[in-house]
Amino acid sequence: MAELTLLRQASPLADTRHQRAILEGSGGQASFGGTLAEHGLAPLRAGAIQVLQVNVGRLCNQTCRHCHVDAGPDRREIMSRETARLCLDVLARTEIPTLDITGGAPEMNPHFQHLVCEARRLGRNVIDRCNLTILLAPGYEHLPKFLAENRVQIVASLPCYLEENTDAQRGEGVFVRSIEALRRLNAAGFGQPETGLILDLVFNPRGPSLPPPQAELEAAYRHQLSSRFGIVFNRLYTITNMPISRFLDDLLRTGRFEEYMSKLAGAFNPGTCAGLMCRTTLSVDWRGYLYDCDFNQMLDLTTAAAVPQHISEFREELLANRAIVTGQHCYGCTAGAGSSCQGAIS
Repeated sequence: MAELTLLRQASPLADTRHQRAILEGSGGQASFGGTLAEHGLAPLRAGAIQVLQVNVGRLCNQTCRHCHVDAGPDRREIMSRETARLCLDVLARTEIPTLDITGGAPEMNPHFQHLVCEARRLGRNVIDRCNLTILLAPGYEHLPKFLAENRVQIVASLPCYLEENTDAQRGEGVFVRSIEALRRLNAAGFGQPETGLILDLVFNPRGPSLPPPQAELEAAYRHQLSSRFGIVFNRLYTITNMPISRFLDDLLRTGRFEEYMSKLAGAFNPGTCAGLMCRTTLSVDWRGYLYDCDFNQMLDLTTAAAVPQHISEFREELLANRAIVTGQHCYGCTAGAGSSCQGAIS
């Protein structure tokens, strides 16, 4: 496959084997598999595939401190048109209802618009996981109109409604640009109740803590963004920071890794397991390899050996009932109210 290759690894923990060793060697908590067994939840298995989540590459116009993808302007892993075609072929021969496109900044992949148009032609719901500032970058200003015309659901990252907190996590000036991008999306009809164009926001904690209650934080976001900037949106999702890649490096550098892992394990909530995203999502990386979730993808934990491991080998009847590969990082999705690509679980 004619994929573009990596120019430079941005994170000191770019070696996924090193990351896995650190996670599995952390003390102070039982193994995640053992915790599942203790609660009668092992083995964790997938159900019908409802979402094909495609990571089209790690190229991004931002370098965020909490990024589990280790994305940035120097990354050159880009999904080829051939691999994108394989993903579309899977949608064409199945009834998987949703294509979830992520990155990096997914819009920077040269085949992004092709993926969107073809998936919409097939009648699929399409999600764009957008960092907002890309919509202001030269060459991308047309995207709000394009996304509106194709009725794409936008899930946009905005770590806080305060400028200081957002810029501390994502870089100087990001908050101001994000607000302008939200205004442009609102002007294109997103978040407006009469249009049906969905604009959802995503909150990540600034440091090693669990998110606050999602409903309460959504109300605060709605008030702050409306009263200060006239911005409207549909829903807010709270997502726990995963101890992977850049955030793992930050935890180790500040000496808070063991503390955070103990916090996640101590907050394990068995009630979240039925709603975990890995139960209904199949993740595809830029090369076409398959994973149970985007987090496993970043740790290079492909689907179990007994099932297909590349999109070219896709067989729905095997993947729909697969055993899910787990690790210590899975405590991040099961802590407290839970965390998924659709926010809190319980």
